[in-house]
Amino acid sequence: MKARRNKKQIPSFRKLIKTSKVKLENKLKNKQFKQQSTLKKYRKEQRKLRQAVKDAVSKKPIPLENPKEKRPGKRIEREEEEEEEALPLDMMDEDDLQLMKDLGQRASFLTRDLSSSEPVHAKKRKHERIIDKYEKIPRTLQTAPEKELIHLLPIKDKSGIIPQTREKPVTDSNKDEEDQEEERELEEEIIEDPIQELTIEEHLIERKKKLQEKKMHIAALASAILSDPENNIKKLKELRSMLMEQDPDVAVTVRKLVIVSLMELFKDITPSYKIRPLTEAEKSTKTRKETQKLREFEEGLVSQYKFYLENLEQMVKDWKQRKLKKSNVVSLKAYKGLAEVAVKSLCELLVALPHFNFHNNIIVLIVPLMNDMSKLISEMCCEAVKKLFKQDKLGQASLGVIKVISGFVKGRNYEVRPEMLKTFLCLRIKEVEVKKDTEDINKPKKFMAFKEKRKSLSRMQRKWKKAEEKLERELREAEASESTEKKLKLHTETLNIVFVTYFRILKKAQRSPLLPAVLEGLAKFAHLINVEFFDDLLVVLHTLIESGDLSYQESLHCVQTAFHILSGQGDVLNIDPMKFYTHLYKTLFKLHAGATNEGVEIVLQCLDVMLTKRRKQVSQQRALAFIKRLCTLALHVLPNSSIGILATTRILMHTFPKTDLLLDSESQGSGVFLPELDEPEYCNAQNTALWELHALRRHYHPIVQRFAAHLIAGAPSEGSGALKPELSRRSATELFEAYSMAEMTFNPPVESSNPKIKGKFLQGDSFLNEDLNQLIKRYSSEVATESPLDFTKYLKTSLH
Repeated sequence: MKARRNKKQIPSFRKLIKTSKVKLENKLKNKQFKQQSTLKKYRKEQRKLRQAVKDAVSKKPIPLENPKEKRPGKRIEREEEEEEEALPLDMMDEDDLQLMKDLGQRASFLTRDLSSSEPVHAKKRKHERIIDKYEKIPRTLQTAPEKELIHLLPIKDKSGIIPQTREKPVTDSNKDEEDQEEERELEEEIIEDPIQELTIEEHLIERKKKLQEKKMHIAALASAILSDPENNIKKLKELRSMLMEQDPDVAVTVRKLVIVSLMELFKDITPSYKIRPLTEAEKSTKTRKETQKLREFEEGLVSQYKFYLENLEQMVKDWKQRKLKKSNVVSLKAYKGLAEVAVKSLCELLVALPHFNFHNNIIVLIVPLMNDMSKLISEMCCEAVKKLFKQDKLGQASLGVIKVISGFVKGRNYEVRPEMLKTFLCLRIKEVEVKKDTEDINKPKKFMAFKEKRKSLSRMQRKWKKAEEKLERELREAEASESTEKKLKLHTETLNIVFVTYFRILKKAQRSPLLPAVLEGLAKFAHLINVEFFDDLLVVLHTLIESGDLSYQESLHCVQTAFHILSGQGDVLNIDPMKFYTHLYKTLFKLHAGATNEGVEIVLQCLDVMLTKRRKQVSQQRALAFIKRLCTLALHVLPNSSIGILATTRILMHTFPKTDLLLDSESQGSGVFLPELDEPEYCNAQNTALWELHALRRHYHPIVQRFAAHLIAGAPSEGSGALKPELSRRSATELFEAYSMAEMTFNPPVESSNPKIKGKFLQGDSFLNEDLNQLIKRYSSEVATESPLDFTKYLKTSLH
């Protein structure tokens, strides 16, 4: 068995021939490597042995006075010479070499302190100390500093404790000299070629060049991405890396340009659907090249969009925290400008991409900035949210924003800007889901069953019907329009959150500056409030009015809200709103008559809801009192307010025909008109006349004159006294806005009077008569004589 094994182990000649050339080369290399390694090991051992002998001969204990001082340089050179002169072990005899090895193994002999006079086997005396040993050693004067030593743990021997040290590795002096020479040369070069300090003009020109280069680079990247987004999606990363521009001259400007460029790029190349992450099964399945390419594009787009939003968020945080970064490229003052551009980009993306990924993250960033101390940023964010509300047809994005705003207002304990709640007024909510009608909303269209078709239709008709149904299904899928049911559900949920926010403020923060915005919002959405809340809400509104803490504008909002509630589903309730009529009648004379025109528009809306739409519940006395007070008010306000009030008066005179008795100067019935009384039912308005219309006929505004003349004539719809269609067909609120003087322009514009052109212009004395000119010259040439004034003679004559 052994012979066989040996035969198997030794390869035959044939097998060697068959072995490839590569294997043979590898074997040769391995053999050479082994020889080299054994040689290296041998040399290393010889070096160690030589060093041990040398250390044993030259070893001396080091004094404790200055152990860290460097040894003189001469000793280093001497040691190097000795090392060079030392005989290599390869040239020694075998007997000598064996002797050296034996000596090396007996470490006690070699490492013993030879300078000490004690025998090797002497016992250590207890009273003797280590310091005494050093005292016995003869001291040598050090002409040069010794080498720096590192103290190691001592070794205990029969002779005593032997301190151990090691030299600290010293850098080569030649290298140090070379480095010093290089440094000197560099210094000389720097001295020879000093940096030329640029003037302000040269610096600006240099900055302009740099900026132009950066602009061109940004434009090239952006155009490449726009031309082929799928193939150049990686260039988005390159463009985004420019947000970290480090050149302090152009850093701020370049970063702003990149922010805006990326924002526009994302708006253009983003698809109209939300990109979802791929599942593990989808990743593992094989796909076509086109599909794989699209997936890579979508993945790259989403990741870069995410990083971009994170960069914008970080810019806003840096500005808020006002912390200067280590790079010190952007100053603290520049942080605000960068933050404003970042917020503007976020607002644009909020409005432009409500369907895309990370929209909720943008909402969470924008909503707190709506309450920012900076008015510019706050207005920017509020405007963006308003725009989003106006264009959101389905209501999904609006619901997300409303949820975040409601939570933010509650978290801040209702101490936020009123503008945040005023954004709710832009919500596109006209209908909500009612419980009893949910089953009837948007019933899905049912297609005919085969049996029904067979009974009622012929073969050809069935064929046509089948094609029609197929087409209808395809159209539905193509449109992908959301159902009315889903839309109503979203609107209902949104409005519930809005009302919860409003009711919380009415209950807990009645003196908050948010109250006007709450009352305005309730006035707009009052017709959508659940009937169950009507009684409680009207009680709260009346309490607020009676408290006297509200301004006249806030109280007008209360009145408007109350009547919106009563005009909708509140018709079925048996509530007497007389107190609200009285309050409006009382508040009319408190309206601002200046340029702001505050409250006039609300009053016009209230009058429309309270008198025109509720004509059956309004008495004649109340209508007369309001018409009289409105005409008196028209004398004090600006022209556009006067036009709106007179237009409302015209509508009231048409709605209540018997009010034309105010155009007659003869009094009707008993009593005297009491203009200072705040009760419209008991002020005896039937005993007065609308004399204010005659004063308004001489008003400086031509439209006010026209309306006054029209009302004096009895507000006819035909004939010479009738108004033009452009005035009669417009509502009071539209006329108020149309003739507004907010832009400091007169509407209609004043006609310019062109003076008659004369051929000859007279100048100077030519205007006067010749005789008159002579008389003037004579009197002007005379010297004036001063004479005392005596008024007593005139007084005496008058007495006589």
